[in-house]
Amino acid sequence: MTVGKRLWAIILVKLFILFIILRLLFFPDFLKSKYKTEKERGEYVREQLIKRQQ
Repeated sequence: MTVGKRLWAIILVKLFILFIILRLLFFPDFLKSKYKTEKERGEYVREQLIKRQQ
């Protein structure tokens, strides 16, 4: 039974590393660094969605 618990602990640590740490390192918040207000960010996202649709 201790082997199963140990394997689950390893799996949870790996998932934590993949989704939390790597996300912070490789996917910085692009919109916050480029635009200061929420309105500017919304405008940018709206423009990009409209561009992709056309």
